[in-house]
Amino acid sequence: MNYRFSFFMLGEMCMIVGLLMCIPLFVSVGLHENLDVLLGFIIAVAICLVLGIGGLIARPKNPEDKKMTSVTGFIVCGISWIIVCFIGAIPYRVSGYIPNYIDALFETVSGFTTTGCSVVPDIESFPMSILLWRSLTQWLGGMGVLVFVIALLPKNDKMSTAIVKAELPGHEFGKLVGKMRTTSQILYAFYIVFTLILAGILCAFKMPVFDSFCHAFSTASTGGFSIKTANIAYYNNVGIDVTITIFMLLFSVNFNVFYLVLIQRMLKALKNEELISMLVIVFVTTIIVCATLLIYGTFNTFGEDLRYSSFMVVSMLSTTGFVNTPVGEDFTFWPAAAQTALAAIMIIGGSSGSTAGGIKISRFLVVAKSNFLSMRKFVVPRSVGSVKLNGKPLNDDVVNNITTYFLVYVAIFVTSVFLMSINSQFNGIRENLTSVLECLSNVGLAFGELGPMNSFAGLTAWHKLVLCADMLLGRLEIIPILILFYPAAWKPYRKRRQNNVKKEIAKQ
Repeated sequence: MNYRFSFFMLGEMCMIVGLLMCIPLFVSVGLHENLDVLLGFIIAVAICLVLGIGGLIARPKNPEDKKMTSVTGFIVCGISWIIVCFIGAIPYRVSGYIPNYIDALFETVSGFTTTGCSVVPDIESFPMSILLWRSLTQWLGGMGVLVFVIALLPKNDKMSTAIVKAELPGHEFGKLVGKMRTTSQILYAFYIVFTLILAGILCAFKMPVFDSFCHAFSTASTGGFSIKTANIAYYNNVGIDVTITIFMLLFSVNFNVFYLVLIQRMLKALKNEELISMLVIVFVTTIIVCATLLIYGTFNTFGEDLRYSSFMVVSMLSTTGFVNTPVGEDFTFWPAAAQTALAAIMIIGGSSGSTAGGIKISRFLVVAKSNFLSMRKFVVPRSVGSVKLNGKPLNDDVVNNITTYFLVYVAIFVTSVFLMSINSQFNGIRENLTSVLECLSNVGLAFGELGPMNSFAGLTAWHKLVLCADMLLGRLEIIPILILFYPAAWKPYRKRRQNNVKKEIAKQ
């Protein structure tokens, strides 16, 4: 690992986060909020600036010290997210609105990872600056904090690539243009423009301006934090429901598709296998859920069935976690068939290269095609073929990595459920299963006693820490967190390079 350059990168990241945290700080000053709220932001900003200045002082001057391998990129990504979450929790704790630091950390991790779980039973009691910071954490986490740093500050392309691969979701990431910094800028340009458009439309439907921007931040990141206890159901507005449904779906699409549309390669964009698969999944699942609600007479009219079922299907698939159903009529009260369908698409998630969580549609496509190819070779041993995605053949390493990801994902899921069952206050296993599943998938919606209208405040500190780890593992897709516990990855860069050279000489 390149320690000097890694500390420099961490310093830059803290500096950017500190500057962004000044936005809610200025809001708090402008609204003359409680002194404790102001103090919480000042302390957090001060820590970010101190770390940022320390990183700038440690800036390497030797070209050899400016190199970053993929391993270093993953480590920097993992450490960065952990540090940001610990600092981001300070305003909650110091202000006293979340008096327990573990709870404050849980809320912050849930925000940055765009999960949307909350320990706050009455969010409307929070001041506007805290609500804004809560929504901003999701918006920053949606596209990635480090990707934002790369988009703003100049970096060499190899280093930028190492970091972006570690932070952006999906089995692989391809550049839109020649330079990774330009690619990051294009991605954030789409992200910002879509967010502003959404906020404008919500305002047009009579949602208050502050509410519109907070919900636009949460929708863009597919995070699901609402500033209302009743969530989107508070507004009871069909136009708002339809708008948020469309944008949740848009932010679940691979941003490469939008770039193809921008450069007028519409046909190639429409042929994207992930996009087609996602639309099919949404259409089929909506029919299943809507039909189930009709059969059981859950709502009064077909219009209500379609409105609520389509919203919840997209909310679950995009892993946003918004709820638009009235209190007492949310999906936890729906028939078992509808709940099962929603749980299934929650695991699948959105597309690679989007802000959505879950395992990702592309991985399921690759595994399905790989299994089909294996079956064909078993039946016809002399058959020749390869796994393709969007018409391009994937090498065996990519397919094997995806298979390994599934196995590790299952192992983490089983382990987490076991850890959640220790000293569990729940009578059954349903809450333990769904809480782990929602945190690994970054959805924020559980079933049973942890349903959408309830908070996670009643869980013990142990259970909250387990779920925090699951949220980070789910958002960073396992490797950047697990690699922190791999001793060989921490060896100094030069020493590891010398060892590789010695091995090459020995082979010759």
